[in-house]
Amino acid sequence: MNKTLRFMAVPTVALGALALSGSPAMAADQSYQATLGQLNGSSGSGTIEVHVTGNEAHVLLKVSGMPETFMDMPYPHVQHIHGGAQGTCPDPSADQDGDGVVSTTEGAPSYGGVLTTLSTSGDTSPAAAADINLAGKGAAYSIDRTFELNAETKAALEAGTAVVVVHGLDPATLSPAAAAAPSDIAPQLPLAATSPALCGALTAAQVEMPTGGADTGVAQEPGTGTGTLALGGGLVLIALAGGAYVVRRRTAGAAG
Repeated sequence: MNKTLRFMAVPTVALGALALSGSPAMAADQSYQATLGQLNGSSGSGTIEVHVTGNEAHVLLKVSGMPETFMDMPYPHVQHIHGGAQGTCPDPSADQDGDGVVSTTEGAPSYGGVLTTLSTSGDTSPAAAADINLAGKGAAYSIDRTFELNAETKAALEAGTAVVVVHGLDPATLSPAAAAAPSDIAPQLPLAATSPALCGALTAAQVEMPTGGADTGVAQEPGTGTGTLALGGGLVLIALAGGAYVVRRRTAGAAG
C-alpha cells in the first residue's frame, strides 16, 4: 500500500469555508451553521460557521480528531460544500456494496454534487477540490477565510440543501476488505483516502443581537454581534473532469 501511495492522483473535489470574525464590520445577510457528525467509523469532530453578506461568504471551519498521518506526512483532508440533493448526510444503509463504508459516490444521493471547495487558501471552485496543498492537514486544523460565494452554493444554502463533508479515513478502522479496496473515484488510491469521515447539513442560524444591557458609556453599533455556526457536511467530492493532482512523498505546504 505504501508503494501505491507514493504517487496519488485525486479527482477534483469541492469545499468552501467561510468564517465569522466578530469585528464591527457589515452584518451578515444570513448565517448558517452545522456540527459535523461522524461517518464510516470516524473518530473526528468539527463545526462550521458560514456568514453570507451579498455574494461574499465568511467561513470558520474547525476540525479535530482526524487521522494524523498518511505515508509519513500530515494527512491531507479535503472538504467541500455539496448541494442540490436531499440536503442530508447518508446513513449506513447507503453502503450499497456491503463493504462497511459509505463511499463518496454512495453518499451522493444524500448530499449532492460539489459546489465549493473549502480550501485553506486560494481557489474555492470545484476545480481546486483535489489540490492537497490547499487541504486541511493532520489531526486538527481550522480554516478561517472570506471569499466570493458562487451562485450555486448560495442557492443551495437558501434552499436548505447545502451539506459539508470532510474526507479521509484511517484504514485501520475499516474491515480488511474495505481497507484493501481502491477508491471509488480514484482507483490509484485506497478507499479510505477519499471516503467521507465527517458530514453536516448547513442550517440557517438566527443571530440574536443583544438589546439593552449594562451602560458602559460607549456607543455600540448594531450588527456587531457574532452568531455561532457549525460545520455541516455533504459530500460528493468528485468533479472527475477536473483532472488529477499528483502527490509526492513529502509534506506538502499549504499554498498561500
